[in-house]
Amino acid sequence: MNHLTEDILTNVITIRPDNSHKGTFGRAILFGGNKQYGGAIMMSAEACINSGAGLTTVITAEKNHAPLHARLPEAMVADFSDTELVADLVKSANVILIGPGLGLSVTVLSILKQLLKAQQENQWFIIDGSAITLFASHQLTLKYPEKVVFTPHQMEWQRLSGLEIADQTPENNLEKQKELGATIVLKSHRTEIYDGEQIWHNTVGDAAMATGGMGDTLAGMVAGFIAQFGGSSETIGAAVYLHSKIGDDLAAEHYVVLPTSISHEISRYMKKYATNERKES
Repeated sequence: MNHLTEDILTNVITIRPDNSHKGTFGRAILFGGNKQYGGAIMMSAEACINSGAGLTTVITAEKNHAPLHARLPEAMVADFSDTELVADLVKSANVILIGPGLGLSVTVLSILKQLLKAQQENQWFIIDGSAITLFASHQLTLKYPEKVVFTPHQMEWQRLSGLEIADQTPENNLEKQKELGATIVLKSHRTEIYDGEQIWHNTVGDAAMATGGMGDTLAGMVAGFIAQFGGSSETIGAAVYLHSKIGDDLAAEHYVVLPTSISHEISRYMKKYATNERKES
């Protein structure tokens, strides 16, 4: 088992080249936020943008467009129903996140099925929240599982893997992960990452982070890191570690750490850990 430490941040986070533009740092598409849970996808988008994704577009219910623009003018936005525009946006993305605040409607299930079918070989998918539940309950399949990341909490992992929480040992989790073929970011007090070859164990995190929206923020960070640094276990591990590292540091002075507080600190921390070149693991 590998332990995530600060070293993974200097391994992954690189100094931005002088000759670059927004397209250099990736295009992320985020699907989420029904009429009731718009805040979830806004937190994901805030984390994705602050993590450095060059272009971030949010596909969400029309009700969420105005508050999203007011809070986060850096994000582009489109409606679920604008199928032609959404299809064009999906084709141009190198990472797609689906799930935060989506709910479990028939419409959402249709969107998930279409996205999985449309996945291109060079695209990374992050499946989070209610999209995990839909994937599990409808026994959907993956086109390119090696380019898919699931980010379940323990109950969502129970639905996806069939493992009761009491049976979610590292050995059992790794076996189920290999059956799926996708990377699993299993969120808990000490989050673990299963990539089919090894287990990455997070060494930081704090009870102050136990509040709604924390997983949405982590999913957005994973998307932002993959968009600009490319998909790999190390990239995912760096996002997981930094999310908890910031939370730990904030918890030194705060009884509760808000997800948006973590997002506000991401860029400053990334500047601290950025190196001249990405190191080989």
